Order: sequence, then structure tokens, then C-alpha cells
Amino acid sequence: MDVAILANLKKNAPTWPGMSPDRWDDLDSEETIESIAQALRAGGHEVTVLEGDLTLPDNLRRVKPDICFNICEGHFGDGREAHVPAILEMMRIPYTGSQVLTLALALDKPMTKRVLTYHGLPTPPFQVFERLHETLDPDLRFPLFVKPSREGTGMGVSAESIVYDEGQLQAQLRRVFERYDQPCLVERYIEGREVTVGLVGNLGSPVAWRVPRDEEAPRVTRGLHFFPPLEVDLAAYPVEEAGVYTSRIKVEMAHDFHYHCPAPLRPEQVEELDWLAAATFRVTGCLDVGRVDFRLDVNDEDQPYILEVNPLPGLNPGYSDLCIEAGADGWSYEELINSILDLAIERYELE
Repeated sequence: MDVAILANLKKNAPTWPGMSPDRWDDLDSEETIESIAQALRAGGHEVTVLEGDLTLPDNLRRVKPDICFNICEGHFGDGREAHVPAILEMMRIPYTGSQVLTLALALDKPMTKRVLTYHGLPTPPFQVFERLHETLDPDLRFPLFVKPSREGTGMGVSAESIVYDEGQLQAQLRRVFERYDQPCLVERYIEGREVTVGLVGNLGSPVAWRVPRDEEAPRVTRGLHFFPPLEVDLAAYPVEEAGVYTSRIKVEMAHDFHYHCPAPLRPEQVEELDWLAAATFRVTGCLDVGRVDFRLDVNDEDQPYILEVNPLPGLNPGYSDLCIEAGADGWSYEELINSILDLAIERYELE
């Protein structure tokens, strides 16, 4: 098939005076794009790489791909990850991965947490701050964790994100407001292990965006393949990271990543994490591939809490969580990339 890889490369991103130095941390490197292209070519496909910007519609008309492999993070706006899929749907061009609503939802962490809470899925209690001196919800107790509402790749996450009193909360809110100019998500800090579960597949149709309310109903995971969970070895990083999976770890130390995969968990813990990942995948409407991040509460018998879902997980073969998990499951990088494409081809009934 003729496949167009749609991406936003860091080298092509717009710049302007005074922009935050981490503004484009979640965009992809040439290394990642070339790896995906090589994997697809190994799968027998013709490959073209297109930048997901305002040139895209004209380039799509010129290239006329059978399907697009979409990993665009977008540049501007609250729903930037949904921009390219919206263009593709208007042009009636098939593409891999989740669709417009899911990508817009998942980028907004508070909105995602509202959906999880509605469905009774465990996520830390939270409050959204739009102004500096809003009153803290009396049900929230310190320590708390502060981060931007609509950023990826750990942007805005540092040791200072953990706050222990009102003064620290105000200081961190001010930092996030000034740097990212967006609301802050403030949630109960879960002390414990950081674990992520990657998965590929699609739930058997028809599937509603809900979790069955019947507690005796079987846990539906049909059509999904779960990779071994990965635990970030936070103890292996400098003490100044404070046991937090910070932006610095994700970006500056990406090529020196410390982890356990499979994570040292009991079989019943893995089963519970897989179910929660499937439920999150379902209620947010994910397709083809995703990654769900958890914290295991050391103060509550390792109770898992869902932190967020990423329907556009990183695909760098050297250090991205999903790729490491697939490798631990015996999958080659080529198998992972072509599996994502094949799932989309099947959904669109292209073969």
C-alpha cells in the first residue's frame, strides 16, 4: 500500500522570541520518523513522509495515499492533536490510531479524569485551577501534584510539582501559569511506583464508550493485546528528581532510560492493570494503539490509580515505553509498527 507518515518534526516547528524552551518537547525526531518509515517499507509498503501543517491538504491531494500513519502532535490550540485527523476525515482518507474526539479529549487531562471518574475508574481526586488564588477544595489534602492541563512528554513536571503546603501550591501554580498560559491540574499526590501499560488492538464491535455497570459482567478485553507492564526505575535517577517521572528524565535522559520490563508485579496485579487499561481505552474511545499510565499507591497496598491515557504513544525504537514493552513481549519494532497499520487497514476494510 501507499502509506503517508504524517508527523510534526521538531526541526520544522515554528519558533518565536520568548517561547518556552520545552515548547516542542513532544514533537518527533528525524530518527523516529525514519525508523517508522523503514519498518513500513520492511512490511512491503511504499512510504512518503509529510509534515502535519498547513501544507498537508495540498500534499495529500498530490500524494494520494491509500492510508496515513498518523503521529502528529499538532502545534497550537486546545485540541491540537485532533487537527490532522479532522483534515483526514474531511478528505475521507483512512488513518491509523484514534479519532478526533478521543485525541482532543485525551490531551485535556482534567476532562479525561472527569470521564474516568464518571465511570468509576480509579484516578486521583483533583481540582482545576484557572486563577492563582482560587480556594483549594476542602476534600483535597496535601501533598498535591501540580501540572499543566494540556501538555505531554512530562512538560511542566519536576520535583517542584509535588507541593506540601499552600505556599508551595501558589508558587507552582504561578510557574505553570506563566510558562504555559493554561489551567493547572492539581491532584492528590500518589506516592509509589510508576507503571505504564501499552496495548494494541480494537475492542470487538459494537462497543459503547462505557464500562458495564453489572459487577458480575465479564471484563471485556476481547480484541486487545496487552504488552508486559513497564515500571520506571525512579530510584536509579538523581535524588533531585524526587521520585517523579519528570520532563528532565523523559527528554534530557531519554537515551539513558532506567526501567523494569516486565515490571515485578504479581499476576493478579498485572490482570488488574490490564483490565483498567482496557476500560480506559474503551471509555475514551481509543483505536489501534494506546498507553495508560498508573501510579501504585504505596500507602494503600499498591492500589492502582490511572494518571492519564496516551492515544499517540511515542514510537522511538530506542527508548519509547511502548516499543520497550513490545520488545519484552518478543515483538520486533517492525512487527509493532506494521501491526498498528494492519489494525487500521482492517477497520477501514481496505483489504
